[in-house]
Amino acid sequence: MSRSLHILRAYITHYLLAWLASRSFAFTLVANQAVTPLIGLAVWSTALPGANLSSYYLALLVTRLVTVSYEQHTFSGRIYSGELIDDLLRPHPAMLATLGQNLALRAWHVLIGLPAIVAVLLLSQASFALPDVLLAVPALVGAAALQFLFTYTLALSAFWTERAHGVVGIGGTLVFLLGGEAVPAPLLPDAIRPLGVALPFRAMHGFPAEIAAGLLAPDAMLVGYGWQLLWLAVFAIGAALVWRGGVRRFMAVGG
Repeated sequence: MSRSLHILRAYITHYLLAWLASRSFAFTLVANQAVTPLIGLAVWSTALPGANLSSYYLALLVTRLVTVSYEQHTFSGRIYSGELIDDLLRPHPAMLATLGQNLALRAWHVLIGLPAIVAVLLLSQASFALPDVLLAVPALVGAAALQFLFTYTLALSAFWTERAHGVVGIGGTLVFLLGGEAVPAPLLPDAIRPLGVALPFRAMHGFPAEIAAGLLAPDAMLVGYGWQLLWLAVFAIGAALVWRGGVRRFMAVGG
């Protein structure tokens, strides 16, 4: 485990320095991630001024920056180009390189997006209670892990199709519609709210934002954590199984 952590740290450092040369592109990526929460902030804060949705959408902005994943570009591209064979020949799990790049990109997103976060905090009516923020931290960590596993699993479709970008795009649309971006889960119609709470998409984005904004009662929070842990286990197992099948196909076709 310590050896893997050392290797992961080396990959994170490598990609942090590599993206230093692409700062302008990183600014574009951050702006793209910020658009949806800022539009939601403007729309819902006007529609429901007393619902504390300013805090929710500011927390959602932070969540998007912390959980951002681009494996349909960074990882799937290595499958298409054949560069994955280099990763398979290295004496450590191939996922470490992908995870290291993911964490480095998230660090850049938070660093570049920090001025926008501060500006929204100062200009909006957002406010946070320290206990709510502390309770949201484990949910944010879980959301970051779940978003990575979800995107990574969908990106593994590159072993079977050249349309992995589209597959991940469909997943992104579901996260937008049911993950608390288009509509916060507490505002969903009663008929579909239980489904929205149970599906994994809210656990990736909306759930930590709801906690930070103080929108959840303790029992609802516990239910949310339960669903998040369940989906983490499901996608961890799913990613391992899909990876195993994909590598067998990759070696059979390419070898």
